[in-house]
This record gives sequence, C-alpha cells and structure tokens, in this order.
Amino acid sequence: MSDTLKDSSTSTFPSYLALGIGILSLGFSAIFVRWADAPGPVASFYRMAIPVVLLAWPFYRRVKTRGRLPRRGLQFAVLGGLFFAADMAFWASGVVMSGATNPTLLANTAPLWVGLGALVLFRERLNATFWAGLLLAVAGAAVILGLDTLRAASYGAGTLFGLLSGVFYGGYYLITQRGRETLDSLTYFWPAAVSSTLGLFVLNLALCQPLIGYSARTYLNFLALGLVPQIVGYLAINYALGHLPASVVSPTMLGQPVVTAILAGPLLGEALSLWQVLGGITVLAGIYTVHRSRQGDHA
Repeated sequence: MSDTLKDSSTSTFPSYLALGIGILSLGFSAIFVRWADAPGPVASFYRMAIPVVLLAWPFYRRVKTRGRLPRRGLQFAVLGGLFFAADMAFWASGVVMSGATNPTLLANTAPLWVGLGALVLFRERLNATFWAGLLLAVAGAAVILGLDTLRAASYGAGTLFGLLSGVFYGGYYLITQRGRETLDSLTYFWPAAVSSTLGLFVLNLALCQPLIGYSARTYLNFLALGLVPQIVGYLAINYALGHLPASVVSPTMLGQPVVTAILAGPLLGEALSLWQVLGGITVLAGIYTVHRSRQGDHA
C-alpha cells in the first residue's frame, strides 16, 4: 500500500468510526424505550429534556460568541422542534405497543415524505426512480402493517404510529433545511430541543401521563436515551457529515433499523417472521432507491 493510500485511509478512519458509533447509538433507542417500561411520550420527554440541560452551557457560549441569533432561524427551530416532538411521541408509543423493530423501520421512511414535501412545498421535480422507490417502500410497509394488524390490533396501531413518526420526521427535515440556512448545528439544535421538550411536556399533561414516580431502572433508561442516541448518536453523525459525503452517510443511516432488529432478538426476545424480514428488506430497498434519486437530482 502506498503512503498516499495509507494517509487517506488513516484520515477517513475517524469519520467512518464516528458513523458506525452514531448508527449503533441510534440503534439502541428502541431498546432503551422498551426497557424503560414507561409511556412513549414520557420517554420522549426525558430523551429531549436531558440534552437541553446538558447542552445549555455550550449553547450559551456559542451565542455569546456569535451574538444575537437570526429571528427567522429561531422560528424555524421552534417549529422544527414541535415536529420532532410529534415524531418522537409517535415513534416511542409505537415501540411500546408493537416492539422495537417495525416502528423503527417505518420511522425511517422519512426520505419518502421529504421528497413528497419538496414536491408540494418547493415545487421540486421528482424523477421516475423516486416514484419506483416510493412504490417499493409503501408495498413493504403495507406487508408489515398488515402482518402486525393480524397479530393484534395494538401491534397494528403501534406500527402505524411508526409510519406517522416518519411523516413528522420528514417534516422536521424540511423545516431544518430552512433553519440551518442561518443557524449552525448547535444554535439550531438547542432551541429546537427546548421546543420539543415543552411540546412533549404539554402533550403528557394533556394525556394525564405522570412524569415522576418511576423506578430507578426506568430513570436510568431515560438517562441512557438522552445520552446515547440523542447526544452521542447525533453528534457522531454530525461529525461524520462534516468529513464524509452525504451520499455516503445518508444511505448508511438505513443501518439503524437493521441494528435495532439485530439487538431486539437477544435483548428483547423479539423474533421476526420471514414475511416481516422480506417486508423490511423491501422498505429498505425503496428508501435506498429514493436516496439515490434525490442525490441524482442535486448532483
């Protein structure tokens, strides 16, 4: 191996390592929710509240350095945070109702809804490859939803919640795209996280869900949710995005539901049927096809 190739592999290794750590961290999200044994909106509240507290000082230092933040960027951050709150509440509730794997898989259909949202809101043209990917993903989602509904009504509802989570996550992506035009990662993330936390607090009050009185084990899993996927996971992914092409990072993110499915077997005792595996592969193939079509449009 030449010195040039050695230098190249050495320089990119931390980025790929960060990407792997990020995907593994996010893959544990559903595991911690199941272990917490608490309502989905409650787990989501703590998942967002903990980073708000831990990142408050870095955010303050950044604002002190930058000066006053653009009002329009903050408005997008607040709105994006509310969409993210809905995403988290639907996803976590789905995981509680029907297991870790299927809601997590369908929550990752966000790229489909981003594409459709860009068509409606920004008048972006979508090519035939996008529509083929959309058809594949919807077919796979229909198989999974149908199978879970046959198992029990609650399983079907939980899987549907995962799909709704993907819709709101897609909305969050579209809003964040505009908000990040004037704000960097931290100055966008922290106000959005505050907005999410407040939104989830109000939702829990409306649903009469208690935020206190849980076991020590539950609180430890809440802490793990805030630290591992929300801080370690997203910081690692953001680091990778700063050093690797988005064309590498985005498709690789499809590994998250795969990691969750692998972990759910030994850690949660959740086994998948052959049809569920085939439906999941179809969904992932559809999302990957959509990724490729969108990258082609923006090349």
